[in-house]
Amino acid sequence: MPAYRIYRLKPHLRQQFRWAPHTSGAARIRPRDYAPDGSVEASGVYAAWAALKGGPNRLEVGDVLESDRGELFLCKYVGFEEARWDLSERLDSEPPAPAAYHERDAV
Repeated sequence: MPAYRIYRLKPHLRQQFRWAPHTSGAARIRPRDYAPDGSVEASGVYAAWAALKGGPNRLEVGDVLESDRGELFLCKYVGFEEARWDLSERLDSEPPAPAAYHERDAV
């Protein structure tokens, strides 16, 4: 049976997520906005939701499930939607490689 890793949306962002406009296509989510919180074994994302819904670790709107294959599913009011990690902040914050400095200086 597949296992899904659970990522919880940080509490201070839940209200903001609630009022965010609906987007089409895969949602882009930032890793810094989520905290890992274990895993659940289930045959699918809705089975995972059903398995957790009655307990203290139930999925809430804004939480994410990640499959064994790396697929992300964002829990929304209408069900689950495809999501992708937005790594642009991490990439933008990294300094350019030393070779890039030399190429720029030579021009």
